[in-house]
Amino acid sequence: MAKSKPLSPAAAEAPADGLRTAVAVDAPQHSGLQGALDYLSPRPLTPGTLLRVPLGRREVLGVVWPLDGAARSAAELAADALRPTFNLTALRLPIDPAALRPVGDIFDALPPLPAGWLALVGFAAGYYQRSPGELALAVLPPELRTLDAAALARRVARLRKRLTGPAGAAAAASASLPTPNAEQAAALAALAAAEAPGPVLLYGATGSGKTEVYLREAERVLAAGRQALLLVPEINLTPQLEARVAERFPGRRVVSLHSGLTPAQRLRHWLMVLLGEADLVLGTRLAVFAPLPRLGLIVVDEEHDPSYKQQEGARYSARDLAVLRGRLEGAAVLLGSATPSIETWHNALPVADGGTGRYRRLRLAARVGGGALPAVRLVDLNALPRETLRASPLAPALLAALRERLERGEQSLIFLNRRGYAPVLHCGECAWKSACAHCSAWRVFHKRDRTLRCHHCGFGERVPRACPDCGNPDIQPVGRGTERLEEQLGTLLPGARVGRIDADTTRRAGALEAELARVHAGEVDVLVGTQMIAKGHDFRRITLVAAVDPDGALFSSDFRAAERLFALLLQAAGRAGRDAQQAARAEMWVQTWHPQHPLYAALRAHDFEAFAASQLAERRAAGLPPYAHLALLRADARSQAVAQGWMQAVAEAAAGLDDAAQVLIYPPVPLAVQRVADVERAQMLIESASRPALQRFLAAWTPALQARRPEGKGVLRWAVDVDPLAI
Repeated sequence: MAKSKPLSPAAAEAPADGLRTAVAVDAPQHSGLQGALDYLSPRPLTPGTLLRVPLGRREVLGVVWPLDGAARSAAELAADALRPTFNLTALRLPIDPAALRPVGDIFDALPPLPAGWLALVGFAAGYYQRSPGELALAVLPPELRTLDAAALARRVARLRKRLTGPAGAAAAASASLPTPNAEQAAALAALAAAEAPGPVLLYGATGSGKTEVYLREAERVLAAGRQALLLVPEINLTPQLEARVAERFPGRRVVSLHSGLTPAQRLRHWLMVLLGEADLVLGTRLAVFAPLPRLGLIVVDEEHDPSYKQQEGARYSARDLAVLRGRLEGAAVLLGSATPSIETWHNALPVADGGTGRYRRLRLAARVGGGALPAVRLVDLNALPRETLRASPLAPALLAALRERLERGEQSLIFLNRRGYAPVLHCGECAWKSACAHCSAWRVFHKRDRTLRCHHCGFGERVPRACPDCGNPDIQPVGRGTERLEEQLGTLLPGARVGRIDADTTRRAGALEAELARVHAGEVDVLVGTQMIAKGHDFRRITLVAAVDPDGALFSSDFRAAERLFALLLQAAGRAGRDAQQAARAEMWVQTWHPQHPLYAALRAHDFEAFAASQLAERRAAGLPPYAHLALLRADARSQAVAQGWMQAVAEAAAGLDDAAQVLIYPPVPLAVQRVADVERAQMLIESASRPALQRFLAAWTPALQARRPEGKGVLRWAVDVDPLAI
């Protein structure tokens, strides 16, 4: 739970009179609190005002919520027939004012949160089946919860003093700025000529200059006195973009918003945004809720990336909310990717081609500087002798290609999406494996510190000297992670400078930036890493990219697994040959047991459109998104039987709801990793051909879930996940 404070003297004694005021407070989905709470205020308060209010025996942060908060978003979204934001007026019950408690500190040092922000949070709360307070408090800086009005006022005063005077006029365009090529110029002209802002898919090959289009469009918006919001999928991509933006817009205030900031940094940056002092905001999914009062442009870079979906707590899709926010606030929305999500691609296809035509599509087909995309080579592992595979993680032909790059002074990147030394330790005598005692998963062997660590619950211990079951001292690693691959390449390529970037090597503050700097400086010959390095980075010296063991996703039960694999491989291929002078020698090698798979055929041709067409055909036949709409009910309990039993009970209770005939509820099943930290996890899929029907059903069903909670003794928590990424 969030930090709270004891009751203030102001909140301890109720005034004789006051104004009834709706306040949204943090309330988890399973708490039963859907709307705001009523308090007494000594004066009228503008919706969006931050304040502290008593809740039980503690005092918590709250937001004054508009009783008519649904009006704007409902009007704007009527064409979609989606369920609007919470109608708090309807939820309010007649209450004797004498029974209400007074508000505590009112944060008068801050302006109220913008109306557009309230509309966005209100709609998102309704759509994702959350209370407004749960979502609002989840996206506000955590440090706000620990401050009283006086402390916050001092922070704001210090910040205003630092920001005294204008940020400075934007510097004149430099002659060194890159000249847009024909495709970029055409895209910029189309964006400028748009009669009304709306979502645009900028579909461009890797290295085609999408970032330059983002920056020039931001320049146009800033010149009109508005603000720009640039979203990136991961924190590690923020520093390089921030440096580029700051260099491009001297005299403009650029701030970042993401979870990697310290609490003090995050609060300071957020205050700059709310006070209207920030011109450009860069950030991860969290930044879609930045309270920008003059928003004119939202850029969602690599819009296909699953990192834009918040997977814990108040779940939401930042990409989808960016599109919605653009509509609510009249801002342009630019979605950029070389491998758009299938849903986005479907929305960008004309109706005549089987799409919805909701998004405009602009294409950048050619790489900047005239460079070619890397040639894709498939290595058929079935054709290699077993002895060769046991002796080396890489095929002889791939090793030879790596040595050629070393001789020419070029860099190579080896992609393996599995960190650690080996996924499991195994005893050949008794078949013992390094299972986690608290999860239904294996503990990964990390050789550097000689530990076995579970990547789900964090449980770790030293590697045993012998098998715990039979005493056999010869326990062996099975499989390969990035740590083991780095070690093996150091042996196979003597003299080569092998580097590694993954979650283990970049834990310390500044470690990632330092490792990337080494790569850019040419101090690394072969870079090994996970998906952290496979997308978004501009490595100028890399001419070879290799994917090791990518086949795991080909036959996954997750219907989006192939889409994610194709995007990851095509993005990884795009790290090679970004220098036009070296592009002719650029290659992408893929080691696979299934070289005839259609996915690899599309990859060899760099043909995303063919791949997307095949995916859409499969999903239409199977009744999967974007042709159907999904939600998941997840439950955590002490036993799997309790979790599934509770789900079965609430499914039976749903039979009498008005829209029950338009939804299909599947039987409950365990999650793929069914036990984490000694907690059993189960899920139940809800499917409908109609998004409005699914929304109406979930809205009516949620009270039944809350009412049935006492019957599910042993159920620790539950949550509804709308538009889940994986099932």
